[in-house]
Amino acid sequence: MIKNDLYLRAARGETTERTPVWLMRQAGRILPEYRALRARLSGFKELVETPELAAEVTIQPIDALDVDAAIIFSDILVVPDAMGLPYEMVEARGPLFPNVIKTAADVDKLRVADPEEHLGYVLEALRITKRALNGRVPLIGFAGAPWTILAYMVEGHGSKTFSKARGMLYREPALAHRLLEKITATTIAYLQAQVAAGAQVVQVFDSWAGILPPAHYAEFSTRYIGQICAALSPLVPVTVFAKGAWWAVEDFAALPCRTIGLDWNQDPAAVRRVAGDKTLQGNLDPCALYGTRDQVRAATQAMLRQFAGGPHIANLGHGVYPDTDPDNVRVFVDTVKEWRG
Repeated sequence: MIKNDLYLRAARGETTERTPVWLMRQAGRILPEYRALRARLSGFKELVETPELAAEVTIQPIDALDVDAAIIFSDILVVPDAMGLPYEMVEARGPLFPNVIKTAADVDKLRVADPEEHLGYVLEALRITKRALNGRVPLIGFAGAPWTILAYMVEGHGSKTFSKARGMLYREPALAHRLLEKITATTIAYLQAQVAAGAQVVQVFDSWAGILPPAHYAEFSTRYIGQICAALSPLVPVTVFAKGAWWAVEDFAALPCRTIGLDWNQDPAAVRRVAGDKTLQGNLDPCALYGTRDQVRAATQAMLRQFAGGPHIANLGHGVYPDTDPDNVRVFVDTVKEWRG
């Protein structure tokens, strides 16, 4: 029995007495208790791969911010790692893959990961978190969209252009599809295992959606997100968040996902017109949280007004930035909770 099921009901498209609220990247560097824990460890990967610690960090924002949902603390790049392409997390630089995918032979070497064998630490973190939450709020699982995962596996690191990954789509589209098929198969099995371990909603993050032209996005991303949604939607509500892909909303509306996440550049009213009865999630500009308390409150209220007319889950239009004042995050959360628009 869930004591606070507002988020879960909104994710199903049901009417709620108020708008539920959580934040992408809520479990992380904005919280001093997270920084204190992280300082004791060798690095980010130790935290992700230690189930008890990942569970502790997952629950921290529930205690500190009183948000309406927990999202398991992990990383989208655990999927290529499990497939046999390990990554490093370099401080102040971000992810780095010592080896990258260049050829058909490289793709052949990758495995479709077994969730319990290769990602068991995430599943155990989910089980521990679910027990510790004891029904306080719902628990969200997640994975990266196949295109975003391919982008890292081919590029080897973050990039402003992802020109190597995008170049593969032009030069070797068949190879790109083979890689995407393996990533998708792994992701479906992984998310299904997350649900079995306790996740009550899953979110697919397409962080690099906006760097593709629409035709390529439809061919190399939407079709695979659609396969994930089709496999998971009979089990739990599915959220799709594709940053920068404003032109794909109509395609997302046709997918069996339940919620569409909006980045801060999207117009909620325009999305509502094409998204039908989907739940919308978002979309305050994370930089709005740098304002004064009154400015944060006013920006949050303005955002909430834009989502009138259908089910809404309040969130930011991307992850909360690490130098954000936690007190301003609390103003955002409290303003949503007080809203009766």
